[in-house]
Amino acid sequence: MPLPASLANKLELPVVGSPLFIVSGPELVIAQCKAGIVGSFPALNARPVEKLDEWLTRIADELGEYQALHPEKKVAPYAVNQICHASNDRLMKDMETCVKHKVPVIITSLRPPSEIVEAAHSYGGVVFHDVINVKHARKAAEQGVDGLILVCAGAGGHAGTLSPFALVREVKQWFKGTILLSGAISDGWSIASALALGADLAYIGTRFIATEEANADLRYKQALTEHAAHDIVYSNLFTGVHGNYLGPSIAAAGLDPANLPVADKTKMNFGSGGNMKAKAWRDIWGSGQGIGQITDAPPVAELVARLKAEFTAARSDFLRASA
Repeated sequence: MPLPASLANKLELPVVGSPLFIVSGPELVIAQCKAGIVGSFPALNARPVEKLDEWLTRIADELGEYQALHPEKKVAPYAVNQICHASNDRLMKDMETCVKHKVPVIITSLRPPSEIVEAAHSYGGVVFHDVINVKHARKAAEQGVDGLILVCAGAGGHAGTLSPFALVREVKQWFKGTILLSGAISDGWSIASALALGADLAYIGTRFIATEEANADLRYKQALTEHAAHDIVYSNLFTGVHGNYLGPSIAAAGLDPANLPVADKTKMNFGSGGNMKAKAWRDIWGSGQGIGQITDAPPVAELVARLKAEFTAARSDFLRASA
């Protein structure tokens, strides 16, 4: 499927930087968009609620100024993630602010509400919804979303357990919108593989935590360069929804990564105070399984240039292999 008009010919690399709780702020988003990939952040990162308007103004202004000074550059649009859960008491207020600013891309999570789709479409925005299985994908498609983010095994934060070989190929049998693939994508070869499998865009989160512009503890960034896939723990303890976390950070918080209790999903909370207590989010770090490819925390522009070179090399390798 061709990319939505708002993304066509505006990307240096077919990548969306996924929204990262606490970590994604204006600095990271602006750097990603300037580098030619979609930058995003959760609306709930902007606290208090009035801060969202300030962030959107800053992002639009800085990207507009940069594009004016560099007309030859591909400056990507930005996205805002809306947590569509009953406990998020800011949802509709935040969406009103997004409509005011005509946010190009809205990323929805947990529930695909038709009212969010309708609001985004009212000004020409597009909605991408993240899902972990076909059942959820069909429900989202019924609500009229423009794209599906297939969160497969190995993705950081809230993630599913299905192989991308299963989920992507099955969804593409019936969904004609944009397909984004998430799950352990940390280098250019992974991006090329996502497209070869049938995705339109790669959805990358953990790799961008280890960048200069990310609002993450330096210990967090360092830990991502020191550990690998075997250090990742899959648990629903911290939010009520299963996700992948860095085992050593769980141990440092006084818990046994190998014997974590199961959480009550009904206790999940995404209100103005955030998910769970602040200490858990500060000290226990989400991470995907692709961290074995992370060896440094460079500026975003440097990282994207590296990913682009790897992506180009991978595509050439694929062509030679098929010749």
